Amino acid sequence: MGDELAGIHATWEFESDAVVIRFERGIRTPKLFQALRERRIPHEALASVTLAPGARGTVVLHAVPRAGADPLVEAAAGQLKCGNDPYRLVLPADRETLAEYYRDELLAALAPLDTERPADGFLVEAPRGPQSFKAYDGKAYFDGVSEVAFRWSWSGASSEKWKAGDQTFRARELSGVEWRSPELCEGYLRLLPRDREAAPDGGQDGRGGRPAVQPDHDPAALVFGGGRGPVHQSLPFAAAVLAAVRGGGAGARVPVAVPAATRPRDPAGVAERIRHLSELHLAGLVTDEEFSVKKAELLAEL
Repeated sequence: MGDELAGIHATWEFESDAVVIRFERGIRTPKLFQALRERRIPHEALASVTLAPGARGTVVLHAVPRAGADPLVEAAAGQLKCGNDPYRLVLPADRETLAEYYRDELLAALAPLDTERPADGFLVEAPRGPQSFKAYDGKAYFDGVSEVAFRWSWSGASSEKWKAGDQTFRARELSGVEWRSPELCEGYLRLLPRDREAAPDGGQDGRGGRPAVQPDHDPAALVFGGGRGPVHQSLPFAAAVLAAVRGGGAGARVPVAVPAATRPRDPAGVAERIRHLSELHLAGLVTDEEFSVKKAELLAEL
């Protein structure tokens, strides 16, 4: 597509096979968005796109990620608040017609793709490079490739952690990552060795019914608190480690775009999109040049 839609805190650029989300850097921009900076979301990483009324005279264009496609979403496990959701683009209500047009364009692009089943691997790139953050009871380091280290704080770490000593983990020795948002309650990041399964606090660890170790006593976990381990630092860290654990390193595999020739022809759908485009042109929301280019693209689908 090649067009851009600027909203509050972010701009979406529509490519032929992906949506590129560029986040603003400013005082009011959520810190998580500033940390992420830019994300490229292949069409096959999306399940759907919705448009709904927002708060205080806004509308929200929401790209719904496909299950298993984004390491950030997988690590967050549904704990992100709406204001921190990188897949939401908030727009003034007077741009609803334009947002509606791009929603329809994206839905048309997703139609021939098999996005209902979970992805076989990560399709969205995890944060790149070395990662680190300071938690309540120590510091976490990830080299960006294969090794994670926990270094305990003399003032916050429990006696169990001091006795165990500083910890180093290889991604290949882990089965996953468990992240608890510090915005919901006391947060933590727990690394899951392959011989141990994830379990909620106070639950069972899946091995003979033994009680799960509390994060503040677990040498494979860091506890967040007192403003340490905030979402914008600990969640990208967790996502990067999770991508490495699942064999993708700090990046994601490159998706194969579906060639336009393989997409089923839909004359009625194309005619409806041209009609919608004409309305935007008449309303002054699309320039003469943009109208001509987009109309030619749509006619080429016939």
